[in-house]
Amino acid sequence: MQTVSGWVWLLTVLGIVGLLLFDFFFHVRKAHIPTLGEAARWTAIYVSIALLFGLGVTIFAGGQAGAEFFAGYVTEEALSVDNLFVFLLLLGSFKVPRADQQKVLLVGIAVSLMARTAFIFLGAALINSFAWVFYIFGLILLVTAGNLLKQEGNEEEPPDNIIIRLARRALRTSDAYDGDKLFTYQNGKRVLTPMLLVMVAIGGTDILFALDSIPAIFGLTQNVYIVFTATAFSLLGLRQLYFLIDGLLDRLVYLSYGLAAILALIGVKLILHAMHENNVPFINDGEPIHAAQISTGLSLAIIVSILLITVVVSLLSPKGRAQTYVAAARRHATEFLDIETDPAYCDEIFHKLLVEEDRIKSLPERYRARLRAEEDLMGLLQRAHELHDERVALGRCYQPAGAGASPSGAAGE
Repeated sequence: MQTVSGWVWLLTVLGIVGLLLFDFFFHVRKAHIPTLGEAARWTAIYVSIALLFGLGVTIFAGGQAGAEFFAGYVTEEALSVDNLFVFLLLLGSFKVPRADQQKVLLVGIAVSLMARTAFIFLGAALINSFAWVFYIFGLILLVTAGNLLKQEGNEEEPPDNIIIRLARRALRTSDAYDGDKLFTYQNGKRVLTPMLLVMVAIGGTDILFALDSIPAIFGLTQNVYIVFTATAFSLLGLRQLYFLIDGLLDRLVYLSYGLAAILALIGVKLILHAMHENNVPFINDGEPIHAAQISTGLSLAIIVSILLITVVVSLLSPKGRAQTYVAAARRHATEFLDIETDPAYCDEIFHKLLVEEDRIKSLPERYRARLRAEEDLMGLLQRAHELHDERVALGRCYQPAGAGASPSGAAGE
């Protein structure tokens, strides 16, 4: 499947654009908070579309091409899940209301897809012209794998890369959102809302992720059509996946180790391929090195196995359970205090906060003791309870059972 006709390319691009437009007009045009059932249903639909496409590739182009597509899709999807951690921090740091997050994510993903397409064709051109690029891609992945292993836990600080800094400087925005509008009026003047800024931040940050993901997928296949479609399908379902596994993201405490192993595997595969195609003068006098090759089928099996082990170990880990409850409680308290203004949804958030506090009580004492020592977390929970008590006194929200419990009680004191 080295050559794909122009008609196939055209139909594929039109299909992907059609899915993006369908998502915009039927899902995110009207701001709403997707239910768990809605997110699960549409995640299943987008995954099914990708699987059917991969089956079509296998039928019409052969088993090798099908294996390359599935290996690329699974790898890109796994890397996308890691990206969701950063999206979560960005949306929280920009205080985007929950109902408006869908549109932000969709626009950011569309921007990222266009930028990644450019990277894909650039990467293909480099590979076709210079065999040594495989060495560079392999080293990039090995360095990235090492950086993932050096990370200490999940970073609570939102990313502040050059794209975000430039956007903040160039886009003068109002202090508050106006629904999901990009423009509003402030002091009689038409100004940008923070909505455009956060869209740029999401799209720009995801473009930086492409510096890792594009070399990774080129390590599994050099077929530009497969690279493009695997990347596109992994991004298309990312918005729905965000709302589906939002509560589980913090639970995947060992995901970075699994991704590091996958990137290291692909990095080694790329370097072995580079040795096989070697023409660099100072390596083996420019002659090919007949090194062992890692087949695509073996790569796919190893990648899937690593992901399964990573997810299972993370879900069974007491550390993962504690981290999940604490992160969820922190997020719900922040939403309740600083982000959401809709009274009905505020009540729902506070109820979720109480549930997480009850779960924290079920943790072993060593974890609860650590939480009691976190003054910022205890203060955050305390402010959330005080604000809720004020709203109850004013008749602005209901009083759920257990709402009067003190934050220190959540840690088991």
